Amino acid sequence: MTAVEYSNQVQNIAQSLWPAAFKLTRDSDDAKDLVQETMLKALTNRTKFKAGTNLKAWLYTIMRNTFINNYNKITKRSSHIDSTEYLQYLNTDENYITQNKGTSTFVINDINEAIAHLSEEHRTPFMLYYVGYKYLEIAEKLKIPIGTVKNRIHIARKELKEMLKVYQQSA
Repeated sequence: MTAVEYSNQVQNIAQSLWPAAFKLTRDSDDAKDLVQETMLKALTNRTKFKAGTNLKAWLYTIMRNTFINNYNKITKRSSHIDSTEYLQYLNTDENYITQNKGTSTFVINDINEAIAHLSEEHRTPFMLYYVGYKYLEIAEKLKIPIGTVKNRIHIARKELKEMLKVYQQSA
């Protein structure tokens, strides 16, 4: 493919890139800039394109990668926090509460106790599912229908949620 043919094809596809660019950026001007930068990279790196492959997909990939790279640059640049204005909070207890391992130990103990209170017919499929078995594997292992397995796991989750409602976050 000659340089002129390549340029013509890239320019023909350029208009179809704008909706995807807008979906990524959610801003009309940023979308135009992203398409323009994509076109510049595509024309600059013409030799890297393999003739016979999907040019439109190649351009979408360039555009997506450009967007991701720009996004990462922006977030890294803006992640620097000037801590001087937060020094007033350094010694105040009421603003920051940290959790320790003791708290998580209580939570784990409560979860294990709640699981132990499940009936055997609900606990067994639930624990098999928890350790990684698929519904079909559990059904075969317990020699029960797959619908029964799903129902018992659902009931176990519902009962656990009720028993552990003290840990639910309030909105």
